[in-house]
Amino acid sequence: MVRTKANPLLFLTFGLSLLLTVSPSATAQSSSTRKIQLKDAVIAALAKNTTLKISGAESQVAASNFRQTNAVFLPSVELGYTAMTSNNPLNAFGFKLQQQRVAASDFMPDLLNHPGHTQDYSAKVEVQQPLLNLDMLYQRSAAAKQKELYEYKYQRTREFVEFDTRKAYLNLQLAYRSMAVLEESLRNMREIAASTQRFFDQGLLKKSDVLNAQVQVATVESQLAKANSMVLNASEALAITMGADVATVYQPDSLLLEESAEGTASRQVSSTRADLMAMKKAVDATSMMVRSEQMNLLPRINAFGSFQYNNSQLGQFDANSYLVGVKLSWTLFNGTKNYNSIRSRKAERTKMELELKQQQDQSQLELDKALRDRLDLLTEINRQNVSVAQAEESLRIQQDRYREGLVSTTDLLTAQTQLLQQKMALAQAVYGNNLTLAYLQFLTAK
Repeated sequence: MVRTKANPLLFLTFGLSLLLTVSPSATAQSSSTRKIQLKDAVIAALAKNTTLKISGAESQVAASNFRQTNAVFLPSVELGYTAMTSNNPLNAFGFKLQQQRVAASDFMPDLLNHPGHTQDYSAKVEVQQPLLNLDMLYQRSAAAKQKELYEYKYQRTREFVEFDTRKAYLNLQLAYRSMAVLEESLRNMREIAASTQRFFDQGLLKKSDVLNAQVQVATVESQLAKANSMVLNASEALAITMGADVATVYQPDSLLLEESAEGTASRQVSSTRADLMAMKKAVDATSMMVRSEQMNLLPRINAFGSFQYNNSQLGQFDANSYLVGVKLSWTLFNGTKNYNSIRSRKAERTKMELELKQQQDQSQLELDKALRDRLDLLTEINRQNVSVAQAEESLRIQQDRYREGLVSTTDLLTAQTQLLQQKMALAQAVYGNNLTLAYLQFLTAK
């Protein structure tokens, strides 16, 4: 049997194995566990996700704002009842005229000059009917574009929520896969530690070999405890995305390599992607506001009318009258306000057009990078599969040689650690491939 030199530093970490001997799934078992598939998680997220609900509320607000512009076609009607008293000669005589009760005696100079307190109770209906307001028509068109903008924004939010749910689900798969790999490695490490202890009891190994094996066991136990926390964290993140109870620990399907799905093979970002369409609608809305500002320079035509009752007694409706008319108004100069508003709107439109171009270029850049990343990940997965097979074979050989006393405990532990690292790297590469596919689908959505 090959002997190794004692390492005093190993004694410093000997106690870790006693502190970290908790069951790998103890924390997860403290809460209820529920198996869940990706499609069920996506359905739940699209039904209950808070971000999606907020986006839906914004869309409803935009729709309500558009309906408010119906006022450009419909009349406004106002009903009022007014009680007044006055000793002002002009007002007092006017009250009597409106009440249709002026008599010859009311023209006496002394009464005209000193009418005393005179009451008037007036019930009035006022109607205003827009006839031609071109600026308001273009504002209505802008509101319609805003409504479409938020509809596209809601659609893109749905696509993001679906991607975010898939990402959270993949994180949970990776956490479970990491825990499974660590549990397997821990069993092997404990077997090695047990064999090392037996050889030490037989006088074939030094105490340092036993301590080295125990340190490796403690290290894997620590990693496993962190992996268990990763499971809980990933489960809570998935629950929040789904709008579900975080007390439930979700268990996903196994982490498997996904192939390219339909819709992820495109190498171009679609110009009809929801977020790009939303930005286009924002540009269109700004264009409509430019036209609205320009129409402010033209005259407006509106009709108005009123019908009222006047009486000197409260609650009486004897004298009535009406007023009907059409008004043409034209603001010829308002301190260059309209001209500068037009310039401001045009600058805003130019800014949005540049932002749209920037977003298209940035999205294409991200798509090209994601496509290259996936090719690299597929290459890495193939390499890691070979590396795992080689590490497994190397560990088998080292175990056989260890039993014959041809290699040291350190060599055997190194082989086991190398296998653990290769399996973890393979799981990370598979996760990266699946996440990249989900991101490609998100980038190429139409």
